[in-house]
Amino acid sequence: MDPRAQYVLLCDLCESDPLQYCCEHCDINLCTDCVSKHLSDSSKKHNVMPYHLHRKFIPRYSICVKHADKDCEMYCEKCVLPVCSICVTSGKHEGHRLTDVLEKLGFEKQSLKKDLEELKTRIYPRYEEMASDVQSEKAELETNYGNMTTAADQQGDVWHREVNAIVSQRKSDIEETKTKHMALLEKHSNEITHRMTEIKQVILEMKNILGTNDISLTSTYKSRNDEFNKLPSKIKVTLPSLSTPTINTEKLNEMFGSLSSLSVITVRPLLAEPRYTATIKTGYYRLLSVRCLIDEEVWTCGDNKTMKLLNLQSKLLASLQTKSGNLPTDIAVTRDGDLVYTDYHNKTVNLVKNKKIRTVVILQDWTPFYICSISSDDVLVTMVSDDGKQSKVVRYSGSTEKQTIQFDDQDRPFYSFGYYPHYISENRNLNICVADSSAKELVVVDQSGKLRFRYSGHPSNTKQSFDPRGITTDSQSHILTTDHSNHRIHILDQDGEFLRYIQNLEHPYGLCVDIRDNLFVAEHHTGKVKKIKYI
Repeated sequence: MDPRAQYVLLCDLCESDPLQYCCEHCDINLCTDCVSKHLSDSSKKHNVMPYHLHRKFIPRYSICVKHADKDCEMYCEKCVLPVCSICVTSGKHEGHRLTDVLEKLGFEKQSLKKDLEELKTRIYPRYEEMASDVQSEKAELETNYGNMTTAADQQGDVWHREVNAIVSQRKSDIEETKTKHMALLEKHSNEITHRMTEIKQVILEMKNILGTNDISLTSTYKSRNDEFNKLPSKIKVTLPSLSTPTINTEKLNEMFGSLSSLSVITVRPLLAEPRYTATIKTGYYRLLSVRCLIDEEVWTCGDNKTMKLLNLQSKLLASLQTKSGNLPTDIAVTRDGDLVYTDYHNKTVNLVKNKKIRTVVILQDWTPFYICSISSDDVLVTMVSDDGKQSKVVRYSGSTEKQTIQFDDQDRPFYSFGYYPHYISENRNLNICVADSSAKELVVVDQSGKLRFRYSGHPSNTKQSFDPRGITTDSQSHILTTDHSNHRIHILDQDGEFLRYIQNLEHPYGLCVDIRDNLFVAEHHTGKVKKIKYI
């Protein structure tokens, strides 16, 4: 094979050393040693300059491996290789898509430049961010473990010499656990650093390719951006705690306390760009709610009395009309796959089991709105008093009311008044999350009903106020809520910190997440459900 088809551009004279110069008049590439030899030919005019300053495009055709006297001026897309004119006319590539090698070169370089730009500006900085996070956690590790060591010392000082051996043992436990913790983070850091090194190497190789017009080299380029786009899972190690119970001389070792083991949780990162993987046409003029039965099927309800079960191809699998013939206000799916719905008009909560509807809750003086099924097999229902002056959340187990969440510890109402919807979901940490559309905020309380936080939208949003409607949570304890008027979804962590938006939606309303953390969004005005991969 012609040496010019190799990965390094070589001198045209010696064909062994890398080129450094070119003679513009003679149209020849030269290495450092061959410059003087070339200039010794005084019969010609020469203009030797560094190769990187030579801007004239000179096609570097590869020599055909089967016909050594022919340049490969065409490229066979099916065979994925350059071919010469004899190869084309031989019939071996009949029916194959052939393109000009220079066009192929331009296309591949554009693709390569795009990958290079993505690696430099988007992928690699994310690795840098992850590496920085690990380093910060490692820096805090010494302080945290030092605090535990101090706690062990203080507890040991209260006791006397008979417990010194126990104190020493606990310190050893702490040191050993710290070593394991540090080793986990070090391993994770090394993995990230290794990938970063790979990316740097790929960037250098890509730059080398871009520096040549060698079609063979360029056409063999294979993008690894998809591989690098799949970021390593984050490692979240829960810091152990050292318990220090009251001294009991009869049970010194037990009462001194022990160090809990490391708890390692894999944190799945959010995708840089969410992917829309399916669109379901529901047929509703106004779509209100969507709930997952399985990851390939969803229940929906909208502007009529019929609730529909659809697959990802928009095929109607089942339909069900409300018992009263009224419009269902909201729907939920239990852990057993049964459907539950609220009926605003007759003030009921209804369970659908084996296609039979049973009314499980009949309210007096209150009107039910939105509902969610939770991990304990109970349901949470938001409701408003008939006079519109009170709002609350009620937990039901079957027909039994188990808990009411309405006021904080100073008897101030959590939720706004009036006949405005309050959408609801339970998080993995058992927090109860309500999207209060009238107050334009999320209200999150813990399992006992104590306020955790309120969220009123991202501070950068200055054009239009936060307009929350549907709300759901995922396996990573993220909180997702639709921002109806702003055509997007907000993603928060479990403590209410804003993480990012999901954009390009049309009046998103209800939403839910399946067991694989696929997001289903009901677009109110289009009547479509969109399936989105975001994690």
